[in-house]
Amino acid sequence: CGDPEGSAIWTYFRLDERALVRVRGPDAAPFLLGLLTNELPLPGPTDGAAQPSVRAGYAHFLNVQGRTLYDVILYGIQDRGEEVPGFLLECDSSVLGALQKHLALYKIRRKVTVEAYPELRVWAVLPSAPEASGAVPLQEKSDVVTILTRDPRTVRMGWRLLTQVESPALVPRGQLRDSRDYHQHRYRQGVPEGVSDLPPGVALPLESNLAFMNGVSFTKGCYIGQELTARTHHMGVIRKRLFPVHLSGSLPAGGIAPGSVVLTESGQVAGKFRASQGNVGLALLQSEKIKDPLYIRTSESNQVALTASVPDWWPTATK
Repeated sequence: CGDPEGSAIWTYFRLDERALVRVRGPDAAPFLLGLLTNELPLPGPTDGAAQPSVRAGYAHFLNVQGRTLYDVILYGIQDRGEEVPGFLLECDSSVLGALQKHLALYKIRRKVTVEAYPELRVWAVLPSAPEASGAVPLQEKSDVVTILTRDPRTVRMGWRLLTQVESPALVPRGQLRDSRDYHQHRYRQGVPEGVSDLPPGVALPLESNLAFMNGVSFTKGCYIGQELTARTHHMGVIRKRLFPVHLSGSLPAGGIAPGSVVLTESGQVAGKFRASQGNVGLALLQSEKIKDPLYIRTSESNQVALTASVPDWWPTATK
């Protein structure tokens, strides 16, 4: 899949920091619905194929206080011989065990099997240029070894690919790139992913732009942590959000510490830094202060300037 002549239309990234949990059984759907912020993606029609097409969704698991525990991309799958759909949950690999324990805590007597699913690798596929995404569309496909589907969070995040092989042959004119480039891309788009961006028990889902990323349903049945999320939504006031930020100045050798206070020019607190890759990252900022000159004090004498931006794919009302 390499493209030595430089004519690559797609770039793809192996995401070793992502892992999969498989949830299946007669009670899999109602079990997950009671824990997730969103409806479940069910497999699509077969269209004459041996397997139904895969549908992906995005959601958070919350604690009882309504704060995010784990962000997941969900894949609805219909295994051969299974009467009801099952699901693959893509999560941060560092919380794979914690997510399994969380699911086991609520499993009780339900007919559900929860297990790690290391058979498939997770890849991200992005167009190498904005115009490329329409030039050579990828073919949505699912079979025993491959799942290829659009990233459910935003069109800016391209496609998700799950496959057993080391090199994704489904990507025509594709070029393998370092995963750090993927993280820089999603930071520029303001897309959080994993525990560095969404600290478990700290992040609030709507401040983390869950609604913008198609990750919450306000009409589904009850789920753990729903009360605060629903109340915040119906009040209609979200004063802080995760914004993409560009860093300029002398960055510390070890990077900026998560949770570092972001200040305005006059010394007022504007928010807190979350995470970065290179000179781009995310910060939780008061919306009314994002146009102010912002900085983080990294030592007694040094500071790093932050420039916040509003992604162009966000709803118009937020800009």
